[in-house]
Amino acid sequence: MIESFRTVYEGGVGEIIEKKSRFIATVLPVKTEEAALEFIEQTKKKYWNATHNCSAYVIGMKDEIQRCSDDGEPSKTAGRPMLDILLGEGIHDVAVVVTRYFGGTLLGTGGLVRAYQCATKEGLKNSVIIEKLCGIKVQINTDYNGIGKLQYVSSQMEITILNTEYTDIVIITALIPAQLLNEFHKKVIELTSGKAQIEELETIYYSNVSGDILIFD
Repeated sequence: MIESFRTVYEGGVGEIIEKKSRFIATVLPVKTEEAALEFIEQTKKKYWNATHNCSAYVIGMKDEIQRCSDDGEPSKTAGRPMLDILLGEGIHDVAVVVTRYFGGTLLGTGGLVRAYQCATKEGLKNSVIIEKLCGIKVQINTDYNGIGKLQYVSSQMEITILNTEYTDIVIITALIPAQLLNEFHKKVIELTSGKAQIEELETIYYSNVSGDILIFD
């Protein structure tokens, strides 16, 4: 799995005015091409009376799917510049539609490129963009003498403890960044003299959003 990647958690809407033309950017997180196409179609229906509804989307952690549309604007003045912004920002699994209401003044090729890119940036600015990190969820079984040591090493390494269960032993469920797993194993073994048992449960993606840990499928 890829160690980390940027994506949109919550989509947003941004608008700019360029020589009386309105450019409205609508951003949405998408995981499939079908979802992207449905979003584009819904946006076109919402802004049915607009002059253009140009679009771009990137899907896959390695940008496996990249598509864009000028929707009647001169070739490569809208969709491709929008796509370049998404790729340049390194944002994955996202679609954007920029709706234009023509204001009566021609912008020229360079003006269109700048307007569609600025609108896309405005839409992204009004979205919630997060970094998804690859992590390993583990279960640690220890006696009561080891709990303090485990809490210490978890704090030092900024490991997130998801749950602690107290029975005849202490069972800790923790989330460890993938790149720290081996180091964590070694420190736990050293501090508990090998008494603590660590079981890897699953590999997941997670994100820290305003101090809250979000776990993704």
